[in-house]
Amino acid sequence: MKHVVWAICALALLAGCSDQTTIYQDNLQDDLVLETNPNALAAAISYSQAGVLGIYEENNASGKAPDEAGDYPLTLIASVSPPSYQAGDNLTASHVDLDGAFAYVAYNTVGETYSGAVDVVNISDPHNPRVTARLFYLNADINSLAYANGYLYIVGGVDAETSATATANSFVARIPASNGTLSTDAITYGFQQGYNATDVLVLADRILVSSGKEGSITAYNPTDLTILDEAFVADARSVAATPTGIAVLDAGTGVRLWNTDLTENSVVAVTTDLGEATKKTLTVGDGTLLVAEADRGTGLYDLGSGELLEYLPIPIHPDGVEADAVVTNAVVSNEAVIFMANGGAGLCISEEDANGADLVGIVELDGSVNYVASQGDYAFAATGEGGLQIIKLNRPSESLESRCEGLDKYRGSSRMEIASGTSEAYSGQKRLNTIDVFGELLLCGSWTVNNDVEIAADASMSLYGTLAVGKFYRKRDITVGEGSVLVIEGDVTIYGDLILEDGASVEFLGTESVLDVFGQVVQKGNATITGTFRDVRGVF
Repeated sequence: MKHVVWAICALALLAGCSDQTTIYQDNLQDDLVLETNPNALAAAISYSQAGVLGIYEENNASGKAPDEAGDYPLTLIASVSPPSYQAGDNLTASHVDLDGAFAYVAYNTVGETYSGAVDVVNISDPHNPRVTARLFYLNADINSLAYANGYLYIVGGVDAETSATATANSFVARIPASNGTLSTDAITYGFQQGYNATDVLVLADRILVSSGKEGSITAYNPTDLTILDEAFVADARSVAATPTGIAVLDAGTGVRLWNTDLTENSVVAVTTDLGEATKKTLTVGDGTLLVAEADRGTGLYDLGSGELLEYLPIPIHPDGVEADAVVTNAVVSNEAVIFMANGGAGLCISEEDANGADLVGIVELDGSVNYVASQGDYAFAATGEGGLQIIKLNRPSESLESRCEGLDKYRGSSRMEIASGTSEAYSGQKRLNTIDVFGELLLCGSWTVNNDVEIAADASMSLYGTLAVGKFYRKRDITVGEGSVLVIEGDVTIYGDLILEDGASVEFLGTESVLDVFGQVVQKGNATITGTFRDVRGVF
């Protein structure tokens, strides 16, 4: 196990951290550093890999024609670089919790060294996510966290042998958190048996913490973290809420189904070797249990009977990967979509239905994917040194879906082409390769385009919904030809240029439209742009 030393930050270290505030609380001998430099927080966001995400469909698992437009028009909107307090830090994202406009991110360190951090990321504006708070734990890993009712509950490890106040190696902390900020004025701690706290679940009247090898599931009072109840578990990796209680992933045994008072009802046997001291997660779906089962992929179990329904195997990444790096570390379900963090094999998507789950494919992300969280219109993937990847699912809103009713669903080629003299209108949520318009086109829904969008001379295109084009590192453009018209009521992101030829026009409808151009706006001759819209990058 790791050994953690809780100590006061040395004066020499403080002298080199003028933009950070170190807080020392005598009663706990904490070693905390709160980042106060706004430039450092702003620099944590990177757009270098942002843009349209492809999906590798292994052996055409979806059964679609080879050139058919794909589902799941995903975009990588930004990355959060791993924090570093001093040279040599090797922090990696370990967990994410989503609540409203904020994502709370936990970081730990692989190996014997203990260090960790917590980030708060404001995702209210999908075009400009911002890190609004960062707290370093100089001598502790942070393995999991959860936000509730104005407090952030974090769990990790402490070396009880070298701490004056810790009664066990596993700890939970209650940190005041408000409107994207963290306060160190009144942090409360609790301790429990086990090598290292692994997961935390917030219920209405208690905080439940799992603590790994020779640990426990411990119930704490959410106000002062006094222990309410405790039950020994041989190797508790994860804890999740069920409709009637809780589920605990106990490595070597299976999923224990308990009441919230920690009395056991049944056990779902899981025989897979989950590995020594590795993070493995448990998710409760609609009547199912989804268990991250290392090299076996994801196990789907019936929540009521405990019966194994199927295994979701790990698809082979097209770039190839070492066999020991192909391992499912985390799994999460979001409205019948299953995301699997498969280490070196990447992030894969499956669809869950009444008959089980079907593979969609592997998301085009770099790096080893060690953890994934998803809620609402977002997915967050932890990719080691690549940091945290913020993925937007681009699901149409209910109001947009109602507006799109009556239009034919698009089921054609990924190379959408509208011939001269024709008028076509489609709804949908699709990944496209190109759009070429020589006639008239109306698109309603959510769309991504990997390459260029070309509107030829005297043609027209109308968009109601969202459209993203290209990648930050591989610029692609929208070109509006001579005398042609582009009408927008919605949200358009171009990882390249918006080019308007002589006499071309862009017309924005309503008052809520958004245009985010990472390149330039090129207006030639008598080209015009009219209407009200938000210019995200200030390119006009």
